[in-house]
Amino acid sequence: MTAELTRHRDLPRTDDLPALPYRLALPMRTVARPYFRLRYDLHIHHEDRFPLTGPLLMTPNHLSLLDAPLLGAMAPRMLHQLGKIEVFGGFQGVFLRRIGQIPVDRSAYDVLAVRRSIQVLRDGRVLNIYPEGTRGPGDFGRIRSGVAYLAMVTGAPILPVALMGTRLPDGGVEGHPPTGSRIDVVYGEAFAVERVPFPRRHSDVQAVADHIGDVLRAHVKAAVEETGHPLPGWRNQRDPHD
Repeated sequence: MTAELTRHRDLPRTDDLPALPYRLALPMRTVARPYFRLRYDLHIHHEDRFPLTGPLLMTPNHLSLLDAPLLGAMAPRMLHQLGKIEVFGGFQGVFLRRIGQIPVDRSAYDVLAVRRSIQVLRDGRVLNIYPEGTRGPGDFGRIRSGVAYLAMVTGAPILPVALMGTRLPDGGVEGHPPTGSRIDVVYGEAFAVERVPFPRRHSDVQAVADHIGDVLRAHVKAAVEETGHPLPGWRNQRDPHD
């Protein structure tokens, strides 16, 4: 798959970009994994569905601030995660970049973030992208087109992920659940969409986004039924920085 991505010349250029650092993330994952298992009643479902090689678009729902560090620690492979540019300031921003995370400006079409994302997939790595675009009820009710575009231009498979419990029904999107809370991480079956060469019409991208949304909504619904763990719903507001 990686060689196939390299051959497609209609992708944005990435060979002029410096390599994304990630080695600092590897020992941090080793330390963080037992921390999360000790702090929470953590249940990982169907980890065998996680592809262990090749490029991968990982697509979890988004409930709280806990989602990114939890998945970064517990996923079977190291993740490059897209995050809103607002959190990449100061020391925190330096740290996030050093562990291979990618800032994205959600107020505009962020060309550099797109190129970085394609670079990750070209290198055969895992890109974690939140299709909802912001923290909310976690039901995949709204899917942004970025994941569809990346899947269409690279052909990388998409891995649905359902998170339950990283935010309680009465908890805010900025907080963490209390120690001992049950958290479920449910991996779905990876799937792919047809690669579409340039030019790609907006209507084509939207159609693929709609299809991806259908698959993700079906997965999170099945995950809730399997675990008996409901989503927090709309009792609390979306991400205040949306």
